[in-house]
Amino acid sequence: MIDLPASVLALVELTPIEDICLRILRDGLPDVPVNSLIADDAPGLFILVRRLPALGDWRGDPRFTDAARFSVNVFTRDPDGDEKGAIVSEAVRVVMRNAWLAHVNYPGLGSVISIRMRGEPTRKPDWATSSGPVQYADLPTGMWRYESTYDLEIRKPRRR
Repeated sequence: MIDLPASVLALVELTPIEDICLRILRDGLPDVPVNSLIADDAPGLFILVRRLPALGDWRGDPRFTDAARFSVNVFTRDPDGDEKGAIVSEAVRVVMRNAWLAHVNYPGLGSVISIRMRGEPTRKPDWATSSGPVQYADLPTGMWRYESTYDLEIRKPRRR
């Protein structure tokens, strides 16, 4: 259990939307590490999920739903790292679509109302996408990153 005051925990209605993305991808791709942070000893194949800033355009309803844009980064290594990144990115798309079509309820996290791919998987040369003057380090030789973006709406978890 999280070490926070009961008064804080009693007011929380929406869970971090990254948590349901992590759960969906971990269930759908059980043999691929799926995280929200890059480990120091990152394996040759892993998926990174991150919520993206909405810039003031949140589409959720605090009574029933949450909505977010998030990125899915697939990291692979050679041999054939480029091809593997594209293939795993397609598998991610199918897993997310299937979670929406199956209306799976993830206890404590909610269920997917809709999902839409906003940006198709594209190859990136660095560890993270820069949206300003900040520059990120290039990937090491033989390592590949594919980035996709999705819009996700979830029905918030039931509380008793």
